[in-house]
Amino acid sequence: MKKILTLALLAGALIVSTAAKAQVQFGLKAGLNVTNFSFDEEVFEKSNQAGFFVGPTVKFTLPIVGLGVDASALYDQRSAKISSPSARNNMPAVDKKLTQNQIIIPVNLRYGIGLGSSASAFFFAGPQFGFNIGSKDKNIIDEALQWRLKESTLSVNVGVGVMLANHLQLSANYNIACGKTGEFEILDKLYETTFGKDKKNGRANAWQLSAAYFF
Repeated sequence: MKKILTLALLAGALIVSTAAKAQVQFGLKAGLNVTNFSFDEEVFEKSNQAGFFVGPTVKFTLPIVGLGVDASALYDQRSAKISSPSARNNMPAVDKKLTQNQIIIPVNLRYGIGLGSSASAFFFAGPQFGFNIGSKDKNIIDEALQWRLKESTLSVNVGVGVMLANHLQLSANYNIACGKTGEFEILDKLYETTFGKDKKNGRANAWQLSAAYFF
């Protein structure tokens, strides 16, 4: 948690230091998550991995031609339905929806290429800091198996986008989790024959489609 906060503060300091020499635009951003939750497929099947994000954003156009930085503070929701089609090894059938609610702070370095007087394309990449809010524990099988989210996460964004009329931005990116998003914790010895004694980790990578309007 301390490392994530330190990195977020350093990223914020970098933005502040460049703001004095940069053209600044503020806006609103919203989009769709299509999350790839990684679980043990021999035990669970997953579906309906949709979610959304929304919040304020800011874009800095640096004095160096083509370069810029953007950062956002977004409410982010990711979810997946997990199921076990039938009882096995003393385990009842499972049909649960896992939801992750976060405040995410993506900070991206971007490089733009002009497509005329009113449009440009850009490539971007950078870290994303996530801080889970709300409940971090979810019972999968009563009090026997629990899904527990990490308090904070670090991931990396890589994507492309277009800027229209210097106000409307459309982008698509892949968000890659650095480390585990959460873990399954076995609370009942009867289920160790199915899941094993070790905790099972899970990751949540996501495709993200977004639109932003800068004022």
